Amino acid sequence: MLLTLVVVYLLITIGIGLWAARRVKTTSDFAIAGRQLPLVMIVTTTFATWFGAETVLGIPAKFVNNGLNGVVEDPFGAGTCLILVGLFFAGKLYRMTLLTISDYYRERYGRAVEILCSLIIMLSYLGWVSAQVTALGLVFNLLSLGSISIPMGMVIGVVSILAYTLFGGMWSVAVTDFIQMIILVVGLSILAVFAGNMAGGADKVISFAMSKDLFRFWPEPNFKDMVFFFAAAITIMLGSIPQQDVFQRVMSANKESAARKGPVIGGVCYILFAFVPMFLVASALLIMPEQTVVLLKEDPQKILPTLVMEKMPFVMQVLFFGALLSAIKSTASATLLAPSVTFTENIWRQFFPRTSDRQELKTMRITVLVFSAFVLAYAIYTQGTPIYEMVSGAYQVTLVGAFIPLVFGLYWTRATTQGALVSIVLGLSTWGLFLATPLGGEFPAQLAGVLASLAGMLVGTLAPQAIHNRQGSHYRLVGS
Repeated sequence: MLLTLVVVYLLITIGIGLWAARRVKTTSDFAIAGRQLPLVMIVTTTFATWFGAETVLGIPAKFVNNGLNGVVEDPFGAGTCLILVGLFFAGKLYRMTLLTISDYYRERYGRAVEILCSLIIMLSYLGWVSAQVTALGLVFNLLSLGSISIPMGMVIGVVSILAYTLFGGMWSVAVTDFIQMIILVVGLSILAVFAGNMAGGADKVISFAMSKDLFRFWPEPNFKDMVFFFAAAITIMLGSIPQQDVFQRVMSANKESAARKGPVIGGVCYILFAFVPMFLVASALLIMPEQTVVLLKEDPQKILPTLVMEKMPFVMQVLFFGALLSAIKSTASATLLAPSVTFTENIWRQFFPRTSDRQELKTMRITVLVFSAFVLAYAIYTQGTPIYEMVSGAYQVTLVGAFIPLVFGLYWTRATTQGALVSIVLGLSTWGLFLATPLGGEFPAQLAGVLASLAGMLVGTLAPQAIHNRQGSHYRLVGS
């Protein structure tokens, strides 16, 4: 019965998405909803995109093992990212009326930087989307009591998302996100109240978490712990700023004020509501202590689904899996769309110039289909990797390769193409060096990469200018 209801829910969301797809006539409609979304929909689609599999399954697993200190990347870093986007980036980018974030790199630095940053951004999505696909496989496996294998569950999940994303693009994503966010918030809120009562009251759950030191946030006061803590904090906080999914939500707004306020409100809501899954997993420690001990060793991501399936009535099971699927589908649809639009607009057009808007819209849809196949294959290949690690690792490449050129391009008028190129190359190579050697165990690779990227921007921009000025002074002296 539960699996049947889940299938019905999937069919309903597909129907809603296809209904919204009727509004897609141009590439602008497909990529950024024709810039017609009001503030409330910018908030809901931003929140729903961020609130994915890692929030419902990954964050609780990290929290129960490491406390708040272990989840600094997400939700704290991830939510702060949205706030920073709204405060410092949304207004400037919205006024430029671009289709993708990579269009900005082309306008500011030229084609070479556009292509490099597009490849970096697209690569980063493999881990994030794969995490959602992995979670879909896990859900269908649990609901079918093992009859549906995790890989087959992944296939079913991807097909259900493609059914509307392929046709409706950002319009379908935004409308379904709005519905799914309501289900998500209502469902998890009711579950939290029910689980708290089962555990003896919310105050007992909080007291228990405090006794286990789960609310410890700050690292030990030594250099290594502090620097790794800082690196974890900025991974998603800064690494997700130069991402197409964030940019699409900014550019989809019907006015600049909505573009600026939407991410800020969405980010604050995300940080606050991410505590609900953490509360649920803390409740599980009290409700089923023996099983939790076993699951902590085997797979902490199964604690919440096991709590719901074995200890809660059928209605609560429906609410939980409805909320979980809403979280996963909203994130997966957005993260399938974003890299596909980037590829079509910023890579494909380099080799096949635009002939008509209709043809480009067709190309975008084909790209969504192809990228989905790649993601599905990658998710099956990396099966067993913790969801939280898949998501946090995805943002390191954009942090070290694309963040510095974006910030300096917007806020430093002297930034040059040479500076951006040196920044990208130096950031990526340093990051790769630290990942591949024991250096990464002593100093975080992503922090080394972003510092190298910063140095590359400064040296690559200022050194040629200083040489040029010195040569000009020399020629003036010789002439006099």
